[in-house]
Amino acid sequence: MRMKYLFISWLVVFIGSWIIYVQYSTYTELCRGHDCKKIICDKYKTGVIDGSACSSLCAKETLYFGKCLSTKPNNQRKLGEQGNLSELVNLILSVADGNKDGRVSLPEAKSAWALLQLNEFLLMVILQDKEHTPKLMGFCGDLYVMERVAYTSLYGISLPWILELFIPSSFRRSMDQWFTPSWPRKAKIAIGLLEFVEDIFHGPYGNFLMCDTSAKNLGYNDKYDLKMVDMRKIVPEINLKELLKDRHCESDLDCVYGTDCRTLCDQSKMKCTTEIIQPNLAKVCQLLKDYLLRGAPSEIREELEKQLYSCIALKVTANQMEMEHSLILNNLKTLLWKKISHTNDS
Repeated sequence: MRMKYLFISWLVVFIGSWIIYVQYSTYTELCRGHDCKKIICDKYKTGVIDGSACSSLCAKETLYFGKCLSTKPNNQRKLGEQGNLSELVNLILSVADGNKDGRVSLPEAKSAWALLQLNEFLLMVILQDKEHTPKLMGFCGDLYVMERVAYTSLYGISLPWILELFIPSSFRRSMDQWFTPSWPRKAKIAIGLLEFVEDIFHGPYGNFLMCDTSAKNLGYNDKYDLKMVDMRKIVPEINLKELLKDRHCESDLDCVYGTDCRTLCDQSKMKCTTEIIQPNLAKVCQLLKDYLLRGAPSEIREELEKQLYSCIALKVTANQMEMEHSLILNNLKTLLWKKISHTNDS
């Protein structure tokens, strides 16, 4: 029996050590900021690329890499046909002119072209005048710099990755809800998220879809204004339809992009349809349901719950969807704003 327990203990230690080693080696391999900096600065010093952030990164060294927020090596690269194309081109050219000398040099053009392959960069340029998009501070090659966001998740607590391995996901979700701001501040953040949904819904450059509506992609600043942290899975609707229209499927589970953008499988053709089932607003309300109902003032809790469930039930295919979308969104914003408008948190 003693040998049996000794063997089991050794096996647990061995497997645990192996998991930790694999996780650590993967993390350090993908979060290699110093390698990225060396590659970018070598190209800058030889005149291949240029941009408004190159001098700070490579010459003055006042710009440096801090915490690694993502270990995902790939980004989706999409640039579709959008409305107001001439305006969009002028907007991109103004951003590409990093030193603001009235012309775009070849190194600046190479940097801008590399950045335009990143879907989130294009979206950030389009939405630069919007409150909830982090400000673009500069770029150098295919690296871009945006304003610092103080809190990089809608809720929860950041734990060392080694602890994350041993916490069950169900308990982690419950624990996350314990670490949130006060309810009036949560309401202000939620209003910001609803306003962002408005910003990307049938704007001047088309309709954009949120395909990964999770708390880790949303943040807020010290004033509790919502800021988008990761926009890589916000894609133009026209691109998503093009991507899904010829995809082979056997069930609806095969017709998913990201985690949240779903269409139906046409069983007769074994192809995915192109109509997205759930609009951005419904997905956002699903995310906000527990966030807002936990600690909500008793006098508005019932009405808030009712409005949130009406919002979650919203479908793209419903008649007069756009009218319902606007009505539900405005009612939610009004309910939240009336409750916090007289407080310091507003």
